[in-house]
Amino acid sequence: MSIEQKHDELTGADIVVRTLEQQDVKWVFGIPGAKIDKVFNTLADSSIQTVVCRHEQNAAFIAGGIGRMTGKAGVAVATSGPGVSNLVTGLATANTEGDPVIALGGAVPLSDRLKKIHQSMDSVNLFKPVTKYSAEVDSPESVSEVLTNAFRSAESDRPGAAFVSLPTDIMMAPAKCDVLVPPAHSGVGPADSAAIKEAARLINQAKRPVVLLGLLASKPENAAAVHELIESGKLPVVGTFQAAGVVSTNLFRNFGGRVGQINNQPADEILAAGDLVITIGYDPVEYWPSIWNKSNKRTVVHLDVLPADIDNSYSPTVELIGDIAETIRLLTPLISHSTPDSFIKRLLDQIAEDREELARSSAAMNGAPVHPLRLVSELQRMLTSDTTLCLDMGSFHLWMARHLYSFRARQILISNGQQTLGVALPWAIAATLVRPSEKVLSISGDGGFLFSGMELETAVRLQSHLVHMIWIDGTYNMVAVQEQQKYGRPSGTTFGPLDPVKYAEAFGARGFMIRTPDQIISVLKQAFDTPGPVLIGVHVDYRDNHKLFEQVNERSVH
Repeated sequence: MSIEQKHDELTGADIVVRTLEQQDVKWVFGIPGAKIDKVFNTLADSSIQTVVCRHEQNAAFIAGGIGRMTGKAGVAVATSGPGVSNLVTGLATANTEGDPVIALGGAVPLSDRLKKIHQSMDSVNLFKPVTKYSAEVDSPESVSEVLTNAFRSAESDRPGAAFVSLPTDIMMAPAKCDVLVPPAHSGVGPADSAAIKEAARLINQAKRPVVLLGLLASKPENAAAVHELIESGKLPVVGTFQAAGVVSTNLFRNFGGRVGQINNQPADEILAAGDLVITIGYDPVEYWPSIWNKSNKRTVVHLDVLPADIDNSYSPTVELIGDIAETIRLLTPLISHSTPDSFIKRLLDQIAEDREELARSSAAMNGAPVHPLRLVSELQRMLTSDTTLCLDMGSFHLWMARHLYSFRARQILISNGQQTLGVALPWAIAATLVRPSEKVLSISGDGGFLFSGMELETAVRLQSHLVHMIWIDGTYNMVAVQEQQKYGRPSGTTFGPLDPVKYAEAFGARGFMIRTPDQIISVLKQAFDTPGPVLIGVHVDYRDNHKLFEQVNERSVH
């Protein structure tokens, strides 16, 4: 099926842009250049808003944020040579995080692609290791084909990144193809019925079944089905960082907490106690099986859109491969557990008690610099259902990933795949576009902030109503703490000061400082009441950060 075109009137760039419109793309993010300018020129007359960024890596981050929050691929566009290579980290991040994103890269004419001339680069092979799909449009007939297949790859199964190289001569030349229309209905059905019955049999005979939620469990339609399974089966549940928000308020009593990075959390005790683990939408990149399941011979039920990557520590007994929500809804009525095992129940009761005690003690922490747990305590108060929180990478992210609770899927955006610095502010810009009625807060350390801080100008230009908080300590602390434990000293982890207020004002934004714990809420409220982007700085007391990395559980790997 195709839309009728007059081929002699349309260029390759026209087909690119019309294919993007057919895919319901609303924004593209990027930086122009001579090898991609025909596409930018054509976008100017389209229904798509072009958002000029200050670095291609951040354009890819913003597009990845669009993908995570909407399920539809965000689009980044860059010119040839370094423009394209600057996209690599953004696409690698999206691909390991399961975020659908399309990158379009300019390229030299086809006749020059094997020559060592200005900005020639084998970009297709550059991107193959970090994408699901990487291809070049190599003829006027294939423009819409390549783009349509890129979208299908990026958005299907476990979503990820796709790259399309657009040679400048094909973009300028008359097109010889129509704009392809994707199928109105496509997708997988539920898992095999025999596999579902066998999984139910194994779960029902297990004494201590435990659910481990991964990223794909946090798709809203999947999260709703998870709620039914947990409630009906009275199952204990833990989740990776990327599964934040899947467990609803009424199921909080079943929730042991989050796992990831280091095997030292209360949720790790729940996970270790299970004699059967049901993984839902989980990928090993979220929390390595060699950490949580090493040398463990227990039964694993793998429920996902893709077969498992089998290794020595992760070899499922049963795989339920298909649409996650549909599969869960067929599995749920077959589960007969009525009450959690007494040992698991004691663990959950203790976790709930410890959680309440930590909340009380955190709220009472005073002094400056401010302790991370006091910040988490205050942020918990303001994390209402109409707020999106985007987290960068660093020690601060572990404090929040472990202790800040959310009850709405994909309300908190957390990275744990590549653990890429600089994602928070770009993700926040994306959130202001796709969730314009929500409050948007992003948080970074003072190290990660300057990886993408130049996009504050983009946020000002877009009049993005966001607040970005910077936790300041003058080091790459997450690295420093681990070096201290390994070598007895940190190295290469200190840098100079940053003044968030002056930085914000230099870009035409507003800046505030939090100097004492009792200012946290009032400054945040003032920031959210201020139009446009706002930076908030706060000096943090990281003296307890070593506790984040301590191996406190006996089963921890060495």
